[in-house]
Parts: sequence; structure tokens; C-alpha cells
Amino acid sequence: MRFRNLQELIDLCDKESKTISQIMLQDQAEETGQSINEIMAAMTEYYQIMKTAVHKGLTENITSTSGLTGGDAKKVEEYRRNAEPSVGDIACQAMAYALSVSEVNASMGRIVATPTAGSCGIIPGAFVSAQERFGWDDEHMVHGLFCAGAIGYVIANNSFISGAEGGCQAEVGSAIGMAAGAMVELREGTPEQAVHAVGLALKNTLGLICDPVGGLVEIPCIVRNGFGAVNALAAADMALAGVRSAIPSDEVIDVMLEVGSAMPSRHRETAQGGLAQTPTGRKIMKELRERKK
Repeated sequence: MRFRNLQELIDLCDKESKTISQIMLQDQAEETGQSINEIMAAMTEYYQIMKTAVHKGLTENITSTSGLTGGDAKKVEEYRRNAEPSVGDIACQAMAYALSVSEVNASMGRIVATPTAGSCGIIPGAFVSAQERFGWDDEHMVHGLFCAGAIGYVIANNSFISGAEGGCQAEVGSAIGMAAGAMVELREGTPEQAVHAVGLALKNTLGLICDPVGGLVEIPCIVRNGFGAVNALAAADMALAGVRSAIPSDEVIDVMLEVGSAMPSRHRETAQGGLAQTPTGRKIMKELRERKK
């Protein structure tokens, strides 16, 4: 890629009068030797998988293989349809959709890791709810995925996207940043505004630990995906309103690396700390072990 950080990405967009997604598409075509049409077709297929996962969790009885989770997406969607959500309709819908995809993941269903399986619900939750709200076509959404991919590329190469390496800030945090920046572009914001959305989103998740109960990507991972989709929409709206990240987004990514590196191993996907080691967390782990025996 011709960019190593978000500022270089903005500079390319300004120099060539292109969006982030257009830069990413062009660079990926040059890197892979594939045509733009071939690359678009592959990403379109990924987006269809995302949409299928969204609706699968809302229309089928989904239970995780452990039996610990399932059905919360339906509860939130039913609440959205029959009540007046405090966060508003689209945010509540994004939350339900994100929960749905995460529950499909926990039940061994087919999902797209964005950027990881543990954070797979955030981008689909934000994207599909926004698409239904604004009436965008799939091609528009696929361009948004390339924008998200460019942001994820920068984060992955300058910090972490793995909870085992940098805590949940690296998985859920990265996904929120990717979704927020892409949502700005989808709503015709500038590349600079998109990058500010990334910084705003990441600052809100710095230090978030990875503490899966029983070592499973279920508790608290699934609900964090629901909250993450809402946070992404909020960060995008702030950036579109003109709010800027006072700390440049590239520096925020550097801080995520610093914080993740300093994080104790018990808070990095080992299930040896955090919620996993609460009395209830330990009880759940004991029950799971006994069930396996």
C-alpha cells in the first residue's frame, strides 16, 4: 500500500481527489494484480454474508454451542419495534443487528471477521441498519467496506487487532474505529472527517481488556459488539458535526499499542482476570468443565 498511517491516507485522498475507499481499491488492485471489478465482486460476496448473518440471528432460534448465549438480538429487536428506545430507532437497530451477528458467530455460524471474529458484529450492525435507514444500494455499502479495510490496515500495521495481543481495545476498539470512519464516508463526509471519527472512536475504548468468561467469545464479547455499533454511529455523527480528535488519530493508534503492550496477560484473552474471574465467571467456567467431562 502507498500509505502507512492515516495522515498519509488523507494526503493521498487530497492529492488524487479520491475517497478513502477509492484509494484502497486502487492500491489493492495494484498489489494483487486483480481488476477493480474482481475485487469489488469478492467484497460484495462478503457483504452478502454479513447481511445473511444479521437476519439469521433475528429470524432463527440461535443458541451458542456452550448454551451460554443466544436470543438477545431478538429481544432488542422486539423492544425496538414495540417501544421507544432511549438511543433512538437506528441506534437500537444497529445494536440488535450487531448482537445478531455475534450470536451467529457463537453458534458456529458463518460470519466475516471484521477485523476479528470477536468483533464481527460491529460493522454489519452499523452498515446494515444504516443501509435500511437511508436506502443505500449494496455497491455503496461495499465501498464503505473498503474504507473500513483501509482503516483496519493502518491499525493492524501500527498497533493490534488481536485481543490476545492488545486486549479488547484491539478487537472491538478497532472495529468501532473502522465502522465509524467508514460511516462518515458513506454519508459523504471528507477523508479528514473520517479519520477524526477513527480517533474519536478509539479514544473511547483505550484500555478495554479482553476477559472472556470460560475463554469463549461470548460473555462479555457479544454485548460489547452491540454497544460497539452504537459507539461507531456516535463517533461518525460527532465527526460529521465538525468535532475533531484533539489528539491526531495516528497518535491514538500509537497509544493503543502502548496500552496494549503494558496490559497484564490476565487481561489479554487468557480468561485469568476481569469478568472471567468474578465469582459468577468462575462458576460458569467450572460448570463448563464439568459438562465437558
